[in-house]
Amino acid sequence: MGLRDVASTLVQVPALLALKKELKPRPYADKDCFARQVEANAVRFGERAAIVFEGRSITWAQFNALANRYANHLASQGVARGDVVSLVMENRIEFLAVTVALNKLGATAGFINTNLRGRPLIHCITVTESKKCVFGEELAPALAEVKSELPLAEGRDYLFVPDGGDVPAPNWAADLDAGSAAASADNPPTTVENSLGDTAMYLFTSGTTGLPKAAVLSNRRYLASAAMSHRAGLKCTEKDRLYICLPLYHGTGLLVGVGAAFASGASLFIRRKFSASNFLSEVREHQTTCLVYIGELCRYLMNTPAAADDHRNPLRHMIGNGLRPDVWLPFKQRYGIKRIAEFYGASEGNVAFANLLNKDRTVGMTTAEIALVEYDVDADEMVKDQEGRCIRVEPGEPGLLLGQINEEAAFEGYTNPQATEKKILRNAFEDGDAWFNTGDMLREVDAGFTLGYPHYQFVDRVGDTFRWKSENVSTNEVGEIINGFDGIQFCNVYGVEVPGADGRAGMAALILKPGVEALDADAFSRHVMGELPGYARPVFLRVQSDIDVTGTFKMLKGNLKKEGYDLNQVAEPLYVMKPGSTVYERLDQAFADRIKAGEAGY
Repeated sequence: MGLRDVASTLVQVPALLALKKELKPRPYADKDCFARQVEANAVRFGERAAIVFEGRSITWAQFNALANRYANHLASQGVARGDVVSLVMENRIEFLAVTVALNKLGATAGFINTNLRGRPLIHCITVTESKKCVFGEELAPALAEVKSELPLAEGRDYLFVPDGGDVPAPNWAADLDAGSAAASADNPPTTVENSLGDTAMYLFTSGTTGLPKAAVLSNRRYLASAAMSHRAGLKCTEKDRLYICLPLYHGTGLLVGVGAAFASGASLFIRRKFSASNFLSEVREHQTTCLVYIGELCRYLMNTPAAADDHRNPLRHMIGNGLRPDVWLPFKQRYGIKRIAEFYGASEGNVAFANLLNKDRTVGMTTAEIALVEYDVDADEMVKDQEGRCIRVEPGEPGLLLGQINEEAAFEGYTNPQATEKKILRNAFEDGDAWFNTGDMLREVDAGFTLGYPHYQFVDRVGDTFRWKSENVSTNEVGEIINGFDGIQFCNVYGVEVPGADGRAGMAALILKPGVEALDADAFSRHVMGELPGYARPVFLRVQSDIDVTGTFKMLKGNLKKEGYDLNQVAEPLYVMKPGSTVYERLDQAFADRIKAGEAGY
């Protein structure tokens, strides 16, 4: 432990003390919400830029006025406290203005993945009992396909937001911009009545069968996430500008990114989608000082041609999750980053970690009561003692992360009570206790001088989910879809490592039905392409003659994961879906070698 390490850690103390005071759990009955922060910014920083987007710049005063017009018009259309309004729109200024407008009214926003179509889209709108649906011009075709199956009235409950073009609202929707043009730009009286316990939004977990779960997020949790990001993560002020290219229907962009701007008065540069080729030029042009990232974004940037002056840019701090330890230091050095505030958490979870002391290659620390417990990865089950209790791992050993559920760390769960209960582990260490099962393996790491706070590192997902393309993939749900193909009797789905790629690629071991001599790869490909979103489609297939199960008929995955798609270990037929392809083909040694070298394009 060197003096430099101690000094760099002690520098963080003032911000941590300020954050600790701000994060002290406040009663749910207290009046507050993020829309009040926007109103405060309009007063304090009214003439400063709030958002820069596709050549447009809008000040805090203008942004608040736009949100007010939306809010007052929506109120005239019957949207009231406690109502749910679905929002289907790409990243743009109007997305955030509608979000703030709904919060001003005490309504709940249901943020829907813009990639969803058909049954998944119907499910997300109906499961939250949405009263209305606000959608962007760019997503009108997706809504047109499903509106006949939704319990919403055409011409009244669909609200269209133009996307800078001359396309009029369809005849089954009202134009929100036109309708709100004459509405009052004053703050509605409802904002000050919002409480911390009000449900601010529903964030959907990644769904693989099109049936994502709606995670409940209160005003208290939103403000806590924003405070962490603003005060001790990015340490941003009104003089900073955040670069956000992550989808705003996900928590990282919306809570950690936008939330930090709302809390601090910093401005936002937002773009619809990430572009590695435009990234550095935009950072320089718009003088963005902070980056909100996911690990995959950083890997893509590292794969672009390096230039000697890449580090000459205004970026100083970044916050996000999923940055691989092997990418961490090279990325930091190449782009001249001074601070990486990696965090760990889930939209629905009750425990979060954050690297607030600026240590390398760690998700940081937590103030929550946690436990890392023994987990048998091969058997896919927790290890229990003779009394049926969980067993804590030794420091440094990987263990399944549990977060204790208590008054200070409530588990707000999902809209579905059964889904909520499935994530709770009861009587883990003593009768009557309750813990949130994260489904993730973490381990304690040596991070030098840490003020007595243990630091941790993410290890892997366990059980029936894995992460691929920054989304959680449910092996059970993918398996159900695959089993729906006529030629398949059983399948076993699991994640496998791909060199140079983040997360794990999906792989499915298939058992064909009796009498089916070979997999019909073309037909199976059409089935998978039509039923599963891109991130959930297995990259690899393995056709087996039999499947290994436990004594209770639970499918074993341990050996399958270890053997993966290694042609030297697997004699059975192996198939691969190459990047950009829509069909499975036999895996040959030449392409396997490219995968192993990290040159396959995944």
